[in-house]
Parts: sequence; C-alpha cells; structure tokens
Amino acid sequence: MSQHMTMTQAFAKNFLGNSPDWYKFTIIAFLIMNPILYHMLGGFITGWIIVGQFILTLAMALKCYPLQPGGLLALEAILIGMTTPQHAWHELEVNLPVIALLMFMVAGIYFMKDMLLFVFTKVLLRFRSKIVLSFLFCAISAILSAFLDALTVIAVIITVAVGFYSVYHKVASGGTYAEEGEPDIDREELKEFRGFLRNLMMHAGVGTALGGVMTQVGEPQNIIISEKLGWDFVGFFSMVAPVSLPVFVAGLLTCVFVEKIKFFGYGYQLPQDVRTVLQDFDKHESAKRNVRDNASLIAQGLVAIVLVLALYKHVAQPGLIGLMVIVLATTFTGVTEEHQIGKAFEEALPFTALLAVFFVIVAMIADNGLFKPVIEYVFSKDLNSQPGMFFVANGVLSMMSDNVFVASVYIKEVEQAFCSGLIDRSHYEQLAIAINTGTNLPSVATPNGQAAFLFLLTSAIAPLIRLSYLEMVKLALPYTIVLTVVGLIATLNYAEIANVLSFLDIANVPYVEKECIDAAAANGGY
Repeated sequence: MSQHMTMTQAFAKNFLGNSPDWYKFTIIAFLIMNPILYHMLGGFITGWIIVGQFILTLAMALKCYPLQPGGLLALEAILIGMTTPQHAWHELEVNLPVIALLMFMVAGIYFMKDMLLFVFTKVLLRFRSKIVLSFLFCAISAILSAFLDALTVIAVIITVAVGFYSVYHKVASGGTYAEEGEPDIDREELKEFRGFLRNLMMHAGVGTALGGVMTQVGEPQNIIISEKLGWDFVGFFSMVAPVSLPVFVAGLLTCVFVEKIKFFGYGYQLPQDVRTVLQDFDKHESAKRNVRDNASLIAQGLVAIVLVLALYKHVAQPGLIGLMVIVLATTFTGVTEEHQIGKAFEEALPFTALLAVFFVIVAMIADNGLFKPVIEYVFSKDLNSQPGMFFVANGVLSMMSDNVFVASVYIKEVEQAFCSGLIDRSHYEQLAIAINTGTNLPSVATPNGQAAFLFLLTSAIAPLIRLSYLEMVKLALPYTIVLTVVGLIATLNYAEIANVLSFLDIANVPYVEKECIDAAAANGGY
C-alpha cells in the first residue's frame, strides 16, 4: 500500500508520526491561526491563547511527545515577533542550573539504580499496608526534597518504579519483555499494579512539593528568593516554617485520607501475585549476587551519601554535583564503555529539550506582559491583604506556567518596591514568603506547574502505568485543595503561627543586607 502513496500523503503521514489525525489538524490550525490573531488582537490576548495551546500539547503527551508540537508553537512565536531569539537564549542562560541538573543529575541517578531498586524492594516487601507505604513514599520524598532538588528525587522514584514494572512484566510475559496484550499477562492484575504504581508516584511527587517549599535548596526559586532576602539555609527554613510545617502535616494527613477512603483514583493495592513475583525476584537476585555485585552496591550507597552531603552543603550547583556522581559511580562500578554511559542520558535529554522549548514560551510570556495586570492589581490593594493575594495570584499563575518563572517575576517586582521605599523590610519578608509558598504549593494542580511533575509526565514510566495529564490532575486534586487552603490560612495567620513556633526565633533570624538594584536594571532583566 505504501508503494502507491503519493508524496503529499507521505508528508502528511510523517507529520507528527502516529499522532491522531484530529490532533495533527489541530496543531496545523493553531499554526495558521496564531499569526492572524497576533496582528488582529495583539500580543497579550494571543499570548494567552498560545499558552493554552502549549498546555494542550502537554495534556496530549501520551499521544505525541510535546517537544514537536510545542516546539512548533515556540518557533512560530519567535518568527511572528512575539519574542526574540536573544530573549529565548537569555532564559536558557538564566536557567542553566536547571538544564545542567537534568543533563547530569538524572544520568547520575541512573548509575545508582541497582542500589535504589535493592533498597526500595526491601521497603515495598517489608510493609504490606498500602497506607503505610503511601505515607512512607510521601514523607521520604518530602524529607529528601528538603535537601535535594525535587527533580533529583523524582528521578530516583521513576528509576525505582520502572524497575518494579520491568521485573513484573518480564516474569509475567514468560521471561521476555512482551508488548501489552500477551495472553499470559493477567489484564486485571496488570491494571491493579499500574494503579498501585500511579498512586505511589503521585504521593512521592506531592512529597517533593511538601519538602521542596521548606528549604533554601528545595526548589530553584527558593535559591533566588533567599539570595534576594539575604537568608541562609537555617534562616530560610525558620522564616517559611509557619506556613510550610502546617502544610507538611496537612499533606501527610491527606495522603492517609485518600488511601483510606479510596477516592480520587487512589486505593489500588499491590496484587498478591505481583508481590510474589517481586519476592521471588528479590530472592533470586540475592542468591546470584557475588562479591563484586555486593561491592558495586556498597559503592553506589557511598556515592549516594556523598551526593546528599554535597547538595546539603551546597558545595556546587546541583548539575555539577551530578557530573561528579557520574564520574564516581561509573568509576567504582566498572562502567567504562561509551555505549553503557550513553544509556543514562536517554531518559533526561528529551525532557531537557522540551524544557528549553518551554523557556521560549516563558520569554514570550514576559515580552507580552501576560502577568503584568495581575501584579499591578495586587499592588493596588492595602498592605495587610497583599500577602494572601500574592499567595493566590502566584498559585493560579503557577498552575498555568512554570513556578520558577512566576516566582522570579514576582520577587523582582517586590524587591523593587522595597528598594523604592514603598514597603518596609518586614512586609518585604512577608511577601517573599507568600511568593515562595504560593508558587510551590498550588502548582501541584497541573504537570506544567512544577518541573518535577512535568518530568514525571514525560518520563518512561508514565505510558507504562497509564499516567496521563488528566489522570495527574485528578490524582493531584485533593492535595491541591488541601495544600492551597492550609497554605493560604497559614499565610494570613503568619504572625500567630510564628508565635506558637517560638522556638524558631523568627524575630532574630539574621540576614545579609542586599544592595538595591536600580529600576532600569530591575525592569530590563527580561
């Protein structure tokens, strides 16, 4: 049949590959429509339309990887003048730490996968209660994310989940990695196991947000905010704690609650046959493990300790620490061939390219002032209501855009208000805390809100466990409601909670006085 295909049909077939025809036509319609809308309606309205289109490409990630359709939208935004290559490159430069983190840290975690699978298999088989397991995955992810970057933690969890799924699928399909639909795979059992892994992945993903909001190194925007305010690691934790600690407790309680009532897509159990497969796998691996294998596991464990200490002490950018992990892990586990090392980069580089495309969209957002009306509206209100309004405004915008970008825009505006004498130091701190918590907590609502969630959505595990964009939104909904409500209440009652947590001694948190930048520099940074 392909021999009789015309060249036009071939181009049409090749365009976005095996994506549904309706999706192909939709993307083509967007590309035709956007230049017309830009010249008719201007950059502000068209910019929001393109943001919506880009979000659609993320939602369709399981049908077509967002890099291609999203990349076409970003390229068109440059071509019709909604942003410039220079600004897009500036966004890449500013976010180089995040890009380096993806390139090297995720690859570094790959070389510790044997140790991670060993540890998490023991945990999974040790605790039979799904509620206990969910609580542990959420709590451990939160604690790790307070010291590591959320992307690093989610990369660990993805590696473990892929390992679990691969072990079961290999055994259930007769020892080979068969495609879904093989007659010897119990469909209901596989469906339950997928749901079980989906639940654990989402609990862990939300855990990264619960822990990431707490510390200076938990999220990229936390580093930006701490540098603006002059807070060190302990100072940042103390200042944010009146909001982050109540939210942390509420988040863990939500984890237990949704598993208990089995609502919002939670409550899937680990099938007994799957548990048996994993137990047999664990016994088999333990029996065949020789001295060299044990030495490799010990080496990976020691490298993991070095990783945690290096990130905790912030001795270098996380991406550079990831490069160190690659060197140490491969050196002491005997991985020296180029093709072996290359496999580690297969998971992260497509997402790195997608993130670069996203930064082009971010440049378009800034150039067309899509967030400016919101900022001006919040600043027009009285001082007492501003922290709560900043929390809500940051939260809503972070659900649609990248939370790092939203926080960067807002903290620069607040810093300039402080430098201009419009607000005092105390109010400056309150707004900075509202920006930090507002961008970190409500942003769990959608995968595009947090880079860790977007990474999970576009990872290898997502199609295996049927974790789609809408499924993530549904699973995140109870957390979104609880984290947003509790975070807002804590922000509005910050002083009272701070008094209860008097041991933090927030009033005496030291800070380094930062020199104010002039208005021209502040407003010309984009």
